Amino acid sequence: MPPTLRAVDGDSARQPTSPVRLTFRDVVSADGTRLRAWTNDPDRALSGPTVLLCNGLGTNPYTWPALLAPDCDVRVVSWQHRGVGGSERPTDRRHVGITSLVEDAVAVMDDAGLDRAPTMGWSMGVNTQFELAHRHPERVSGLFAVAGVPGATFSTMLEPTRLPAPVREQVAVNVTRVARLLGPALSAVAPALPITPTTVRLLARTRFMFDQADDEASAVAVRDFLTTPFDWYFHLALHAARHQRVSLSAIEVPATFVAGSHDILAGARAMESAAARMKDATFVELHGSHFVAMEKPAVVHGLLRELLARVAVAEVAAEG
Repeated sequence: MPPTLRAVDGDSARQPTSPVRLTFRDVVSADGTRLRAWTNDPDRALSGPTVLLCNGLGTNPYTWPALLAPDCDVRVVSWQHRGVGGSERPTDRRHVGITSLVEDAVAVMDDAGLDRAPTMGWSMGVNTQFELAHRHPERVSGLFAVAGVPGATFSTMLEPTRLPAPVREQVAVNVTRVARLLGPALSAVAPALPITPTTVRLLARTRFMFDQADDEASAVAVRDFLTTPFDWYFHLALHAARHQRVSLSAIEVPATFVAGSHDILAGARAMESAAARMKDATFVELHGSHFVAMEKPAVVHGLLRELLARVAVAEVAAEG
């Protein structure tokens, strides 16, 4: 079923929605920044567990089609990043790194009444969820990491080029800096771009992303992403990229890493290495790109359900 347009809880009518009813609410983070939090199950009707989603930087709910399907059995709680999708920019522009995102995650959990929960992460959101597990281990019962690494993200970019990691990191940083400078010009052009299912199919030909499971739903996700000012997006990226590797030895909860075999933004080998350093982690590599959750939503969702089953067993064992 393709996305539709509908007003939800006072949001403007242009707000794209999915076959499930997304609702949004304001949550205030520790430093006073107002965040736009969202859930796919406002009535708590889903029978499955509640999961905290640490989404990709600047992205939106529509990048997770399986979580928005009518038969989704997982309740998701998440939020829009600072300065994105209705969340306000912090008073101090420096407060946008992973430490601030962890504070935001805690605020969203507290607002949702979650003392402890499994977490999902995509891209830079993987940094956030692992830093959350490192700083607040009592709040995290499991980690489902998709196309991301637990720190030093830029050093894993461009892995398929086989360039040395320091070179790849410097290239990624420099490209991001240039993109930030070009941000205002890019933002002026973006609203005029015709983002349609045909556009999505053309993007798949670049191999930056692969064929999508639902071109129309993916077009909604791309259109929503393009509403973020590009200079602000790359400002977020540069600050978040300063996050260094999280020590994994003390993280003992179940974890699953899902990598795209042709991902140029989060290296599959780096993800595999991270999984190998954990006590209870599995690694799965799928044929896909950085957008593997949009390319293979049913497969990724099945892996999430497997991780949640492992979490349930581990929680029972810990209580016993």
